[in-house]
Amino acid sequence: MALSAHDAFSGAGGGRRRRYGRSRRSALSEINVTPLVDVMLVLLIIFMISAPLLTAGVPLELPRTEAGAIQETEGPLAISIRADGAVFVQDRQTPFEALGPALAAAATDNPERAVFVRADGRVPYADVARVMAALSVRGFTRVNLITDTGGPAAGPAPEAAPQPNPDGVSSP
Repeated sequence: MALSAHDAFSGAGGGRRRRYGRSRRSALSEINVTPLVDVMLVLLIIFMISAPLLTAGVPLELPRTEAGAIQETEGPLAISIRADGAVFVQDRQTPFEALGPALAAAATDNPERAVFVRADGRVPYADVARVMAALSVRGFTRVNLITDTGGPAAGPAPEAAPQPNPDGVSSP
């Protein structure tokens, strides 16, 4: 049996170099983060697509006003009235005759719960008034009418206050 000078088990200098030097097949100590980044980007896209779908509601054309947005911590009870007069409690269509029991069922968990009434701008005032009366009869006191922001102000724009002259006398 013959031994080569390049054999790892021989006592030649080649074996000594591999023993003390860095071998070609050493353990890789770096973490490959590419799969992790891929998974995180996929999850980001999934959440970006699904987040707008979580805000369920009845599509309406709300009237525009100057009022600001309401900041609410507890989820309110939403009542929507479409242009054709259909009434929805949350997302379930409810005939007006069954609106009272539906509101009573919603009031059992928290009678002080805020109620948001969303009515299409083309709904007759009488329909909105009937829903508001049903809410009042059931004991709801925190009722809010929801509108879009950025509409015209109610009444004329406020006039600027008269500026005083440098000598302290105000001009008319």
